[in-house]
Amino acid sequence: MGLSRETVDQLLAESRTHVCPGAPETCVKIVAIADLPTRFGEYQVVAFWNDGARQDHAAFVHGNVYERENVPVRIHSECLTGDAIGSLRCDCRDQLIASLEKIGREEAGIVLYLRQEGRGIGFANKIRAYQLQDAGYDTVEANEALGFRPDERDYEVAAHMLGSLHVGSISILTNNPEKLDDLRRHGVKIVRRIPLVIAPTSQNREYLETKRMKMGHLLNYEQGDAIADPPGESPR
Repeated sequence: MGLSRETVDQLLAESRTHVCPGAPETCVKIVAIADLPTRFGEYQVVAFWNDGARQDHAAFVHGNVYERENVPVRIHSECLTGDAIGSLRCDCRDQLIASLEKIGREEAGIVLYLRQEGRGIGFANKIRAYQLQDAGYDTVEANEALGFRPDERDYEVAAHMLGSLHVGSISILTNNPEKLDDLRRHGVKIVRRIPLVIAPTSQNREYLETKRMKMGHLLNYEQGDAIADPPGESPR
């Protein structure tokens, strides 16, 4: 059972009158909700639009998440090369598929799909970074050589999307402690962290090791299904 027709109508009505004074870049509205049967289970797709940034985002909702607590959530940043083309330079597609499969087996859950290509630097700059990596830079060094931080993403939009869906608290599928910190800064209540570790391949092993060593990602390939974090604290 997904979001009911009454709930869908309510969410759309709320968004029609919703405004975010002083925060146009992160203010998103629900503009449409439709059923989406997938190979990973029955989902509904929720289209969000951001007037300030002129950008859309998506939530793929399985089951009824409205006003629920401890909802399994994956916040996935767009990766055209990985998600659509199957690039082996990263583990993005594998993480997305694993998330959809896992949440599709749960009673309810959400995959948020954010338009934050290349850890927030955009598609063209991501390919520039790839070019530098081909010349010997690691993923952090390449971003910095282009004038960016190792990770330029922000999760205020994700927090807003969860609020728009009336989600009370979440269990988040992630290996990135900075994501937890940023979500909590934006008011998201996180009950626990669920590791989402994909075994490395010969093509992405160095990339994943750089994320572990330089960016603090929690990549223990022998982890169990879930790690609970004390309320208000981030995993270290």
